[in-house]
Amino acid sequence: MMTDSQAVNQGRRSPDEREAMLAQLPASTLDVLVIGAGINGAVAAAALAGRAGRVAVVDGGDFSSGVSSQSSNLAWGGIKYLEAGEFRLVRKLCRSRNQLMDAFPSTVREIRFLASVRRGFRWWSIVLWCGALLYWLMGDRRLSPPRYLTPRAISRRAPVVNPTDIVGGLEYSDCYLHDNDSRFVFRFLRTAMDRGVLGANYTRVEGLTWRASEGRWSVRLLDLVSNRSLTVYARSIVNAAGPNADLLNRQLGIETQHHHALSKGIHLIVDRVTELNKVLTFFASDGRLFFVIPMGPKTCIGTTDTRVDAPSVTVTPEDRDFVLANANRLLKLPRPLTTEDIIAERVGVRPLALAGEVEHADWTQLSRKHEIDIDDERRVLSIFGGKLTDCINVGEEVASLMARWGLAKPGASARWYGEPEPAQYARFLAEAAAMELDTLTPPGAPEPLSLRYWRRYGSDAFELLAAIVQDPAEAAQVVQCADYTRAELRLTARREMIVDIHDFLRRRSKIAQVVRPCTLLEDPGLPELVSLLMAESAPAALAQLQRGAV
Repeated sequence: MMTDSQAVNQGRRSPDEREAMLAQLPASTLDVLVIGAGINGAVAAAALAGRAGRVAVVDGGDFSSGVSSQSSNLAWGGIKYLEAGEFRLVRKLCRSRNQLMDAFPSTVREIRFLASVRRGFRWWSIVLWCGALLYWLMGDRRLSPPRYLTPRAISRRAPVVNPTDIVGGLEYSDCYLHDNDSRFVFRFLRTAMDRGVLGANYTRVEGLTWRASEGRWSVRLLDLVSNRSLTVYARSIVNAAGPNADLLNRQLGIETQHHHALSKGIHLIVDRVTELNKVLTFFASDGRLFFVIPMGPKTCIGTTDTRVDAPSVTVTPEDRDFVLANANRLLKLPRPLTTEDIIAERVGVRPLALAGEVEHADWTQLSRKHEIDIDDERRVLSIFGGKLTDCINVGEEVASLMARWGLAKPGASARWYGEPEPAQYARFLAEAAAMELDTLTPPGAPEPLSLRYWRRYGSDAFELLAAIVQDPAEAAQVVQCADYTRAELRLTARREMIVDIHDFLRRRSKIAQVVRPCTLLEDPGLPELVSLLMAESAPAALAQLQRGAV
């Protein structure tokens, strides 16, 4: 008889690197244990690499499998916070966005937003344009300036927008992530692990005990792949558990000034509703922002904003109806969108930081700014709230606070974020051109192999060049419905700790978000893709997909 844990672990495997990391965890006392590998945990680990002694980061699920894999894929400065008068926050987020653009030029890119305003809205469209102009100035004019749009100009620029009752609008710029949010988060984790941080996904915290006489924490962990327990010791804890931060603090016995209010947001992904490569911005029927976002060959529509009491959420029929109804009302489509048009769904909770008790908060006025609480006696640092745009600041603040405990050196020993230096990129392009790499780009691919390889893998892309020189078949696309070559999949299997096939399909890539399950299952290359990633667990993983668990 198969146990429940065996059933869960069918189709999973523990890669060699993960096993090596787990084996090292109990070797000696950690200086810092980061709990949670979303964006806050990832930047905390990356910022501490090279500054602190022994650092580890663990997550009960896959890396970036929670909130950080359910965003709008936007890196924006928070223009909506201007309405609430949070000018300092907007200025800070705009500077953070600019920093991300400079650090990750191939990933964080400018995109135009086209916002339309309908009759009866709470602000005149010209007032919104003035706000966009202020936003551009607060962002140091790094992006293209905003433009005021008449109703006729909106119809001309975006014929997909329903012109009914439109009184004006504007166009302005912000940034988006070229690949997806979860992969962006993993980049920080990979950087941290390359610099000595121990990392393990599917490793759940089962218990924590403060040993005052020893000045350290005893932490009991459970490897969810093998169901084995291990105990590690740590001089300090970084609580980066996202929406579970309050729950973890209760386990730690820590009282904090801040807590989380939780807001559920969903997005629906459908076939592209327009070839316009701009984010269409509206105000939904409840007055909140509503986006229609380009997502490669698809369109991402949302989001909702619903108060919830627990981090575990699902997409309800009411959620779907709300998004579809607003999309059909705001867009001029050949036919209304229905549930049959939905390719994939994204759902997550936004943890909103607030001081005091959650029950007494006006959660609709809460922003995504982060707060950090510390317990000096037991050396616990808790991160509340935050958004991807502000991630570098979070990492720097964590490292600075660890330095006050003597567990990290002030100042960076090396830059802990960003793409490799331009000289490396120039060398990569030169080597790619010498071997005529881009002539091997599969037909129909949206960009040359050289650009894709560098954006996704950075300096690891040199390994791809070497593999293709040795065997040009390594540049072949394995499945026709997704842009991944054989060499990429081998590198992913070795470097990205794929435990479950969904780690790749949903997070390291966005295949499961833009490809219909039936299309993926019918692709003749799927068995090879699964085999390359899952090795001996491939048959069980493929069977899992064929049972409809894409």
